[in-house]
Amino acid sequence: MMRLRSLMMLLSLSCLISQALADEAQLRKLLEDHFPGTEIESLRKTPFAGLYEVVVGGEILYTDDQAKYFFMGHMIDTQSRVSLTSERMQQIRDARRIPIDTLPLEHSIKAVKGKGERTLIVYSDPNCPFCKKLEKELVDIKNITIHTLLYPILNGSMPTATSIWCASDRLKAWDDFMLHGKAPASKECETPIQTLLQSGQKYRVTGTPTLIFADGSVVSGMIPSAEIEKRLEQAKKSN
Repeated sequence: MMRLRSLMMLLSLSCLISQALADEAQLRKLLEDHFPGTEIESLRKTPFAGLYEVVVGGEILYTDDQAKYFFMGHMIDTQSRVSLTSERMQQIRDARRIPIDTLPLEHSIKAVKGKGERTLIVYSDPNCPFCKKLEKELVDIKNITIHTLLYPILNGSMPTATSIWCASDRLKAWDDFMLHGKAPASKECETPIQTLLQSGQKYRVTGTPTLIFADGSVVSGMIPSAEIEKRLEQAKKSN
């Protein structure tokens, strides 16, 4: 009798799981109809009955089990007073990866310090104040190869980026402008900037600076040299 009960419980659990998977598959299909051509990166139930978390385009939204309504905002745990949405967004950011072998590094401004054994890639806008702060943080970091990808998304940045790329010594022109405020001589030539902008759009680089480490991990925004060192070593160990 006990064995029969156990088998019945397992059968019931299996049915429930199968139904849940079927419901989720149906919901995903409904979401794909709402977001044609866009990947549904994640779909999962929330602690709130009947409410699902959807990750699309790197953003979180919530929906019901029929995808009839969408909700945006923060889900707060009233006991802990913690935003479950913020916690989840941090998990998504930490898990984000950009394969560095898919990036157009042949169009970067390359700086090698020491043996250059550690790698950092930076999408950077010459007129971005936080990019200039980042450059100062990078000055004292040793044994690193830095690939700067020009990403002029701010108003008025394109002419400066073009002049830097067209300079006879691109790295010197970049350092002079970012570290010393010395504007490059106005020049025009054929540049890969459109290719760089397209690559950033492909990987949802929406702001500068955006840092990418050797393991593909991504940091959006300026971070201090100590944090950069920590992430460089983590990336080196994981490779």
